[in-house]
Amino acid sequence: MKKRLLTLLLAACLTVSLLAVPAGAASAGFSDVSDSSTALAVESLRLMGVLDGYSDGTFRPDGSLTRAQFCKMAVYAMNQSSELGKYRTVTIFPDVKPVYWASAYINLAAKGKQIISGYPDGKFYPARTVTCGQAVSILVRLLGYTADEVGGIFPDSYMAQASTIGLTDGLSLSAGAALTRGQTARLLLNLLRCNMKDGTAYAASIATVKDDVMLISSTALASDGTNTAMEIGSGTTYSMSYKTSNGILNGKKGMLLLDKAGKVLTFVPSGVGSNATVAVSIAAANKLTDTTGKVYAMSDDLSVYYDGEETTWSDVFSWLTPGTTVTLYLDTTGGVEYVFAGSGSVATTAVLVASTGSTAGFAALAGQSGYSIYKDGVQAGSGDLRQYDVATYSSATNTIRVCDTKISGIYESCSPNLSAPSTVTVLGHPFSVLSTAYDTLSKFKLGDQITLLLTENNQVAGAISGNSGNALGIVKSVSATSATVNLLCGFSVTGKVILSDTSVTSLAGQLVRVSSGTKNYLSVNRVTGGTSGALDATSKKLGSTKLRDNVVVYQQSADGLTAVALSQLTSSTIPDSSVVCSVTDWAGRVSVIVLGDISGSQYLYGLADYTEPSSTSTGDPDNPSYTNGSLTLYAGSKTYGPYDTGFSITDDTFIGITLTADGTRLSSYTKLNKLSGVTNSAWIGQTAVTAGGKTYTIPSSVLCYNRSAGSWITLTQAHGYATTCNLYVDSHNVVRVIEVN
Repeated sequence: MKKRLLTLLLAACLTVSLLAVPAGAASAGFSDVSDSSTALAVESLRLMGVLDGYSDGTFRPDGSLTRAQFCKMAVYAMNQSSELGKYRTVTIFPDVKPVYWASAYINLAAKGKQIISGYPDGKFYPARTVTCGQAVSILVRLLGYTADEVGGIFPDSYMAQASTIGLTDGLSLSAGAALTRGQTARLLLNLLRCNMKDGTAYAASIATVKDDVMLISSTALASDGTNTAMEIGSGTTYSMSYKTSNGILNGKKGMLLLDKAGKVLTFVPSGVGSNATVAVSIAAANKLTDTTGKVYAMSDDLSVYYDGEETTWSDVFSWLTPGTTVTLYLDTTGGVEYVFAGSGSVATTAVLVASTGSTAGFAALAGQSGYSIYKDGVQAGSGDLRQYDVATYSSATNTIRVCDTKISGIYESCSPNLSAPSTVTVLGHPFSVLSTAYDTLSKFKLGDQITLLLTENNQVAGAISGNSGNALGIVKSVSATSATVNLLCGFSVTGKVILSDTSVTSLAGQLVRVSSGTKNYLSVNRVTGGTSGALDATSKKLGSTKLRDNVVVYQQSADGLTAVALSQLTSSTIPDSSVVCSVTDWAGRVSVIVLGDISGSQYLYGLADYTEPSSTSTGDPDNPSYTNGSLTLYAGSKTYGPYDTGFSITDDTFIGITLTADGTRLSSYTKLNKLSGVTNSAWIGQTAVTAGGKTYTIPSSVLCYNRSAGSWITLTQAHGYATTCNLYVDSHNVVRVIEVN
């Protein structure tokens, strides 16, 4: 896998609390730290014991530090606490006697390391508030820069040098202003990312560093049996050296700092880029389109962390069904650096919602406060919860993930036993089982009708009786005796069916509900009806009903149903007659919409090779033998047919066709309207062209044909071959074929 080097990721081995903090100070996110960058810095330094909050759960980021307190911080940043004994009885400044609590820190920094100095009157004034200029100068000297190298103007020269080397990145500091606790946290985190003057990593001299890793979890199982270890993308876990994490660093890329025993001192997140959590509309091999229509470029080897495992985009994208929530980590130009998908790791425990609006057990599940709730990929509140919803916790995103997926069928098998199964099979599909499901599952025996309650990773969290499933899927293949359905929740089921030819044609490639009342058999029913009215993509309504933020929209195409973003619709308003069906969620919002062929995409377009029907004499002039016409369609590198057909089609013309469900017969065809002699100046880039006062869309799949050479060419070749061309457009004002002579 291609790895992206995240530079400026260094670390410090600081193991003693810098400030006096009351016992039992809160270890979770601090209530008064709202800035995400400050929160990450505070947590990274808190884990090392450099600083902490107060017993009331606050950090007081706007509070100031004294010169003595910051001096102590500098000493621990140099990892020099073992040298303090040499400086406890030394007097360098008259106002810092050996009995003063910070004398050893001040003396070591001043005499031992020569990174601080006193005032012109010879005093240090330890109780004075440290200024931004003083603090930055100390750290610049700590990195090996001397006054001669920096410049002679204090503190301006040091502030300028700090900006050059990245020490003050993301901070707006005034040299004479008091340095706040929040600024201190961010300044020190920057220090951990800086290089020394000689170019070596500052952190490498004081800690063992594992660079360019993704922190998956801070509640992984450690070798000592505790569940406070850090797990990285490779699956390796590390016990904590000093404190345990509150989880806000999870899902970030950066570096681990390890002590001599190989335990984690802290995690330093990357200092560049940003992140965006989006709902998937279309996940393709080279791009991801979210439900707002925004497109992100992807590459095959892009790093993806999927349900706790490190993999690549090429291995994962096909599993990201519409509506799935993912977090994209972006570089400074907005390009995707890596993707975090799924809940972070396979759940080990879950909570079944007891009643509407109940969050009982959520706090214990998360182990901390401040989490957000997402239900089926959409941010939700307690009022959105319903009985038998399943809740799990994602430490990577500090979210309670609620899922209402229910699978109904016959309880076919289990392993190793009925009372505590690790797997159960329903609809022919094996499901892994959480231990929290044992109590409800143990009430069932094989052959019973059962409804499984699933997590968003399709683990069984519980079970109820009856047939109350809500599984939706798209029929991948179907015959009179068997069917395979790709469920929208992320897996496929295959089973026996008993269908007529008419039903097979009706179900092929369509949205269906799936359950089972007989072992090895599937009940597959096409979704029909739903909310009436026109689809308004601008106001995000179907009729008068609101669309869910991650609404999934499908449209009929030659390949069955294909997902499409609202922004990609050919019109912002789709009439009611083009809405085939819809599904609403728990809140009455539209969650799935199926549209008819609103763009002509259900047709296969190409050049017709048509042979007229013929008759053959049988010896009886009143009863000759007739042969249907034959059609072969040439479409670039693909050839369709030949097909027997009763349609009368003009040979050597461009048309569109549809096939029967089994792909063996011609179902329908459509003529394309020819626009002759369209000049190159009429083109609007590569995506549109204006002719006869109308603007026509040019899709990326447009076919281009060189009539003179009798060959298929690219769009660029067609535009460069001649100054005019013929366009063949459909009834939706979409160009399907471009012909040059």
